[in-house]
Amino acid sequence: MNRHVNAIAGRLSLRAPQAESLERLHSALESVPALRDSKARSPEELTAMITALAAQFPTLTDFEREFPSMCFALATGVGKTRLMGAFISYLYAAYGYRHFFVLAPNLTIYDKLIRDFTPNTPKYVFKGIAEFATTVPEVITGDNYEQRGTKSLLDGIEVNIFNISKINSEVRGGKMPRIKRLSEYLGQSYFEYLASLPDLVLIMDESHRYRASAGIRALNELKPLLGLELTATPFTEGAKATVPFKNVVMDYPLGRAIEDGFVKEPAVVTQQNFDPSAHSAEALER
Repeated sequence: MNRHVNAIAGRLSLRAPQAESLERLHSALESVPALRDSKARSPEELTAMITALAAQFPTLTDFEREFPSMCFALATGVGKTRLMGAFISYLYAAYGYRHFFVLAPNLTIYDKLIRDFTPNTPKYVFKGIAEFATTVPEVITGDNYEQRGTKSLLDGIEVNIFNISKINSEVRGGKMPRIKRLSEYLGQSYFEYLASLPDLVLIMDESHRYRASAGIRALNELKPLLGLELTATPFTEGAKATVPFKNVVMDYPLGRAIEDGFVKEPAVVTQQNFDPSAHSAEALER
């Protein structure tokens, strides 16, 4: 195991599937150096990367985007948010990456991610990472990004957390999302600032919920250095059947999680006379 992977797995007390996911990310980046190249990638270069990765990960046959994107499918309850913290810690320690863009599928998870990336909270994702004890990663959100400059005052890591459902609502009717609009405070749009970063890593939480949405299509223009998808459901619903993701590099389903004791055996609970159409999407999520 790589020294950075080993150190981070120990400090964050990663569970076996989390540590394996981190090891697979390390293996991909080390065996295919082009993944770490911030230059614009041609279709031919992307195809070459896919071919190289497929030798290690047979379940990866396509990035499904115009930039390298890999999916880590872990059952709910295993700890995807902690894994995000491990990914960020590793990418900073091993390669010096400082800019991250985390997408939440809805308001509930958006609020939870902000809490978990905030120091001195019960599930703080960087607890135990000594490098972040003195220079705490700066959290920028979809609610405060317009009030900051385009350079971290701390000269440390920047973790941007945005709610894709809000962006989806902004782009209805072909409108431009707010993040793309010129900010007089910044002198450019925040989107332009992010797109100019050579080390921007896009982390997509519960990506199956918005994979083909208008908001994610708009954000694809960020052309990040790397995309990391996390989900417990690595497929989308097609017209006649489910369509599996083509970029999976780690698959740890619910059955294995139950067998390994990380997740309790689930029970199905129903409510009499329940009408889902009478509730908003946020109410259903809660």
